[in-house]
Amino acid sequence: DPYVKFRLGPQKYKSKTVPKTLSPQWREQFDLHLYEETGGVLEITVWDKDTGRRDDFIGRCQLDLSTLVKEKTHHLELPLEDARGFVVLLVTLTASAAVSISDLSVTPLGDPLERQQINKRYGVSKSFFNLKDVGIVQVKVLRAEGLMAADVTGKSDPFCVLELNNDRLQTHTVYKNLNPEWNKVFTFNVKDIHSVLEVTVFDEDRDRSADFLGKVAIPLLNVHNGEQRAYLLKNKDLTGPTKGHIYLDIEVIYNTVKAALKTIVPAERKYLEEEPKVSKQLLQQNFNRVKRCIMVLYSYVTYINSCFEWESAQRSIISFILFVLVVWNFELYMLPLALVLLLVWNYVFSSSRGMTDMSMEAMFEWEDEEEDKEDKDSEPKGFMDKLYAIQDVFISVQSALDEVASFGERMKK
Repeated sequence: DPYVKFRLGPQKYKSKTVPKTLSPQWREQFDLHLYEETGGVLEITVWDKDTGRRDDFIGRCQLDLSTLVKEKTHHLELPLEDARGFVVLLVTLTASAAVSISDLSVTPLGDPLERQQINKRYGVSKSFFNLKDVGIVQVKVLRAEGLMAADVTGKSDPFCVLELNNDRLQTHTVYKNLNPEWNKVFTFNVKDIHSVLEVTVFDEDRDRSADFLGKVAIPLLNVHNGEQRAYLLKNKDLTGPTKGHIYLDIEVIYNTVKAALKTIVPAERKYLEEEPKVSKQLLQQNFNRVKRCIMVLYSYVTYINSCFEWESAQRSIISFILFVLVVWNFELYMLPLALVLLLVWNYVFSSSRGMTDMSMEAMFEWEDEEEDKEDKDSEPKGFMDKLYAIQDVFISVQSALDEVASFGERMKK
C-alpha cells in the first residue's frame, strides 16, 4: 500500500495511498516554491502504509533541481536507492503560476483589476514575449446531478478530476451524495489552444481504486466564455452517455498570434496515461496482428521464391528480364520513380488485396470480453503478490506483441 513523501527545504508534502499494488499510479500534482537560499534538492521517500503499526520504509531518491532546464516539463525516472523499483515524475520549473485551485469567492478572473492585467498579458502587444505562454483557462466546477450510484447503499462519494495536457487537478470528495456541489475554481495555463479539457467524475473507494462515474471532453476552441452549461456525462471512450450531468463555467483568454505560432509546433506529449490492464481481447488482437504480418511477409517471400524456381515460366522470364534491365540501367535518381511505381502497384491491386485482408480479418475475429474482475480483499497477501507478478508478465507480453505488430504493419504499408 505505497505512498510518497516529498521534501524541498522546509516544505513537506505527502501523496495519497494506493492500496494493494506494486506499480502504483498516484497522478497527483504538488506545487513547491524553490528558493536559492534553501537549496534545490528534492528528497523523495516511498513508504508502505500499515494500519495499526508503523509504516514500512521502501526506498528513497533525490533530485537536484538546479540541473533541470527551466520552463520545460521533464519526464524523469528516478531509481530507488538500495531498493527495487523507481519513481516516475513530471517536473516543471517555471517562474509563473501554472495551475491553481480556489473557491468561487476568490476567482482570478472575478477581480476586475486582475482580469485587466491578464488581458494585458495576452494582448496583441505581448505577442512575441514568452511564446510558450499562450493563454489561461478558468474552469468553475459547480455541481453534478443524477450521478450513478456506485455503493451498495445507493449513494456515491464523488470527486472530480480535471486534466489539460500534463496538468491534473481534482476537487474534494462529497460523501454519500448523488447531487454533489463542489463550487471550486481551477486555473490552467494554456500551452496549446487546440488542447482538450477532460473532466472526469469518480467515486472514492478507500479500499481500492476509484470507480468511474462519467467523463466529458471539451476542446478549448469550443468554449463560450462566461456561459454556465450542463454537460452530459459519457463513458470512458466518449462513445455513449452514462448517468448524470455536470455543470461547468469555463472561460478562456489567449493570444491569437501565439496560438497560431504554436499550431505548427508538435503537440506536447501526454505522460498521464491509463494504467495498463491485462485484456484477453487485446492480447488476442495483438497476436492476430503479428500473425497477419508474418503471413503477408511469408506470401511475399513465397512469390519471390517461385520466380527463382520457375514454377511459372512466363513469370520467371519476365522477372529475369526486369532484373537485367534494372541492374544494367539503374541510377540513383531512379529510386523515387521506383517508389511511385510501387504506389501505383498497390493502388491497382488494392481491391483484390482488400478482399484478402477482409477474409483474414474474419478468420481472426475475436468476440469482446468483459474486463477482468478486481481481486477480492480477503485473499492472502502472498497469493496477491504472485497474481500481480503474473499480471505484469501478461502486460509485458501484450505490449511486446503490440510493438511487433505495429512495426510489421508499418513495413507492410
